Amino acid sequence: MNRIDIKDCDIIFLSYDEPNAEKNYADLKRNVPWAKRVHGVDGIDSAHKACAEQSDTEHFLTVDGDTQLHTKILDLELDLDDMGLDRSYIFSWCGHISLNGLKYGNGSLKLWNRKFVKEMRTHENYLGKDENEIEFCHFPKYYQFNENYSTSYIDGSAYQAWRAGFREGVKMSLDRNVRRPLKQLWWQNYQRLLIWMSVGMDNPMGIYAIHGARTGCYLTACTDWDFTQANQYSYFEKYWRHTVHQKQGKVDYHGEIVDLGAKITKHCDIELPVEPLTAEQSKFFKQVYLNTPRILKKRRTA
Repeated sequence: MNRIDIKDCDIIFLSYDEPNAEKNYADLKRNVPWAKRVHGVDGIDSAHKACAEQSDTEHFLTVDGDTQLHTKILDLELDLDDMGLDRSYIFSWCGHISLNGLKYGNGSLKLWNRKFVKEMRTHENYLGKDENEIEFCHFPKYYQFNENYSTSYIDGSAYQAWRAGFREGVKMSLDRNVRRPLKQLWWQNYQRLLIWMSVGMDNPMGIYAIHGARTGCYLTACTDWDFTQANQYSYFEKYWRHTVHQKQGKVDYHGEIVDLGAKITKHCDIELPVEPLTAEQSKFFKQVYLNTPRILKKRRTA
């Protein structure tokens, strides 16, 4: 039978510089003693290729450095014949972002075909022939499950939270790497963008994630900034040090969030509250928010 048993696949912890990576790796090793690790590889595409080189199995599961795996995924067995799929597919489950309550592809567990990863060209190795310049999810054989088996913690430091928000502010402001009016974005991504730019003040690091998301959205939707720089972690660090955090902790993050919100709403005419949700409002939002099913988008024919 054409099946993939998750517990028979290599599980690889993929970390770069996350301040909570050691804690999360220790958690993974307690639950999955056979887990492997790839650490510190520059470039998102290159890091995944390093995982493929580490893997001894046809498929391998990646766990991001800011993420903790839920062990129930080890009980899964994918019946490919029942799903009408072949073994070359990539599979993704919803990731749960603790800071703002979102559940979607960000920080998700992904099951990769080793041969495919070795041959793919994305992010910093992108060849300009498809839509995977800053994201994986546009591969024709990318299958998305709605179930959640992980939680991502992006609140290990102010910079980690800001970088996570910035990158999602960029990605959610694009439609398959194309700039469009924000109201014309895929409706789920539009909603996620608004949440990234509004929710999280109940977490001490939330203000940085919201600031990062609004900065990424503003640069992408309101300027001609080169959004491919969102592939480069060195760019984030430089921008953070020299543009955002240059006043050594004296930045008025809340004031800048409000200013960015005003600029985005004026330029893009969207339903974004200029003020982010308060701590109480953010907490309430996460209590009542229901994740919308992940529906694969139909490809545009024009």
